Amino acid sequence: MTTGTSLWGGRFEGGPSEALARLSVSVHFDWRLAPYDLLGSKAHARVLHRAGLLDATELERMLGALDELSDEAASGAFRPTVEDEDVHTALERGLLEKLGTLGGKLRAGRSRNDQVATDLRLYLRDHAREVVRRLASLEEALIEQAAQHLDTPAPGMTHLQHAQPVLFAHQLLAHVQAFVRDVQRLRDWDVRASVSPLGSGALAGSSLPVDPVSTAAELGFSAAAANSMDAVADRDFVAEFLFAAALLGVHLSRYGEEVVLWNSSEFGWVTLDDAFSTGSSIMPQKKNPDIAELARGKAGRLIGHVTGTLAMLKGLPLTYDRDMQEAQEPSFDAVETLLLVLPALAGMTQTMTVHGEVLEASAPTGFALATDIAEQLVKNGVPFREAHEAVGHLVVWCTVNGRELHEVDDAELAHISPHLTPDIRTVLDVRGAIASRQGFGGTAPVRVAEQLEALRREVEAQRAWADAAPA
Repeated sequence: MTTGTSLWGGRFEGGPSEALARLSVSVHFDWRLAPYDLLGSKAHARVLHRAGLLDATELERMLGALDELSDEAASGAFRPTVEDEDVHTALERGLLEKLGTLGGKLRAGRSRNDQVATDLRLYLRDHAREVVRRLASLEEALIEQAAQHLDTPAPGMTHLQHAQPVLFAHQLLAHVQAFVRDVQRLRDWDVRASVSPLGSGALAGSSLPVDPVSTAAELGFSAAAANSMDAVADRDFVAEFLFAAALLGVHLSRYGEEVVLWNSSEFGWVTLDDAFSTGSSIMPQKKNPDIAELARGKAGRLIGHVTGTLAMLKGLPLTYDRDMQEAQEPSFDAVETLLLVLPALAGMTQTMTVHGEVLEASAPTGFALATDIAEQLVKNGVPFREAHEAVGHLVVWCTVNGRELHEVDDAELAHISPHLTPDIRTVLDVRGAIASRQGFGGTAPVRVAEQLEALRREVEAQRAWADAAPA
């Protein structure tokens, strides 16, 4: 077999079948790794020089050719061809075209196995930061909407039924709290992903005097892999990233579902801006919340990536197996899905109009102040079990007689239960009920304002982490 630009083939007398070649090719999706493969190649060239395997002139020529190749790959002047099996094959071809036999020296001391493991870590660590940047924009949009509605009562719901009144800002910030946890997961993941496989070779390390520790430091990793077999076999960092992405997708989906409800005629809580809505091909009156709906739909796609990857990994023997190629496309798609969805949701959130008067009018409906009455009875010395029962009777009476809680007169209250004294009217006020919930994490305005400021500081810290170089 003529080796050409293939990274293997010396022991083969014939070329691969067309079916094998078509199945093996990955350059159409792993070309995304080119910038990271070139970074690794530059670091590896320096290691070879320190090991005495490249002299100073050779190193200078090698780095110059890699810089040129980086620029050409970024501009599109250099592209893979149909003959290139993967990103590594394509880039080695480009290097050989520039340097001839000198370009072949770069392959010493490394394998595609440790190359691809390193490239994928670099790609995901880099793009995790971009995901955080775009998520921060969504968080900021929610925080600013909350800041405009620090005094807007809204119906708080359980089981999608009116439960207790809350501030609408409190509900918006609840979504931000979930996104904060998503960022924390990505930051925590990054600590474990900050391990370099480069220098592990195919699986056993190298007999050449290369230094994986210095390569790791140059590439922004905090450590080199302690076990070369684990280094090339490990795709935990992919599975964990995909889980973090899937859970973020779930949180985006839950927010999207709420926006779909809020935007409906039945709720009427918000109106979406025309620029972030679509129409119907047949119904002229329609204005659809497609962004929120697509956010819901994309969550299933992200969940599928993590389950598929775990299923692929579960039966693999050590060390590298070609099955692991299947970890790449889910990784790329998860990143690209999030980078697509997040700006759309941020724009939708930033521009949506909140109808505070509708929210405030519906806040007390559905007997939403019943719990406040029960708690007032507890303050009066009534055991909660009895208070709960008395207020339950009151709600039934109101339902049968078509009254709201505040419309029941004193005599009727006394008839329903002796515990229902006239002083319960002091809690039949939505704003008063909200203001009373001053415990830490509660919906009282003073607590929500504190939460809002704390979240602003948190998002600033997220941006600082995203903008810092990986370490």
